[in-house]
Amino acid sequence: MNKLSMSAQKKITIAAFLAIPVTLLLAFHYYPAVKLIYYSFTSWDGLSAEKELIGFGNYIRIFTESELYTPFFHNGILFICGLVQLVMALVFAIMLNTGIKGRNAYKTILFMPYVINSVAIAFIFNFFFNTSNGAFNFILKGIGLKSLALDWLGNPGIVNWVLGFMSLWKYMGYMMIIFLAALQSIPQEMLEAGDIDGTNTFQKLKYLILPSIKSIVILNLFLNLNGALSAFEFQFIMWPDVRSPLGMADTFMTKTINTAFGYSDFGLASAMGVVLVVIVAVLTIIQNKIVLGEGAGHE
Repeated sequence: MNKLSMSAQKKITIAAFLAIPVTLLLAFHYYPAVKLIYYSFTSWDGLSAEKELIGFGNYIRIFTESELYTPFFHNGILFICGLVQLVMALVFAIMLNTGIKGRNAYKTILFMPYVINSVAIAFIFNFFFNTSNGAFNFILKGIGLKSLALDWLGNPGIVNWVLGFMSLWKYMGYMMIIFLAALQSIPQEMLEAGDIDGTNTFQKLKYLILPSIKSIVILNLFLNLNGALSAFEFQFIMWPDVRSPLGMADTFMTKTINTAFGYSDFGLASAMGVVLVVIVAVLTIIQNKIVLGEGAGHE
């Protein structure tokens, strides 16, 4: 048998190393994705062998039935809170990057909420904002602001802002650490040159810092968008009954989960999953082009 050439040996080696990961990728990523798209065109309860094809019926329901598309407004509130979280994370990162005294302690304090289990956080804030004996209302009454003591978790106009605040409290430290790592990669000579040129804080942020960490800003914007649209953990923990009238705090993700496992409509839930993926992809592209000028033909 003739010996294999060096080129053939390299190809066989590469193919051997790629065989398992590619197989796993196809089996656990692309195949489920294709099946999800297929199920989205069916009326299926998740158990029966028969899957009736109904065309775009599920997609039409998503955009015509208010109970299915209304949760997007709640996701929008979470997205706004996420933008506030993003700004706060950048501000704290810049402050901690200046070498202030005790910055390691501050980093630990700000990052600690991220490592706390979401179930524990949900119970903590449920107690804090509870109407009858909640700590927050108790504090408001104690300082003479009884008129501001509200039903924080029972008022449709407030509850989603409370949930947004909970997410901000948990994830702000995580984004801050990402920003801080990016800031520490900026050459100090460049910032010192800016100081010599007489740039103020705003000019340094706009012309030196942000352009240098642009890719990290894009990453955190994507994480915020994806997190806001796929939010479900606090809502699902605080309102665990999938058949409960979650309505006022429902997100598109919790509505999808309830549709599949609470009402056994896997066809509609699959369509909702496909719509969510498409929306995340489209909004990410729009966000990069409009907010950061990606693809606008300039840097």
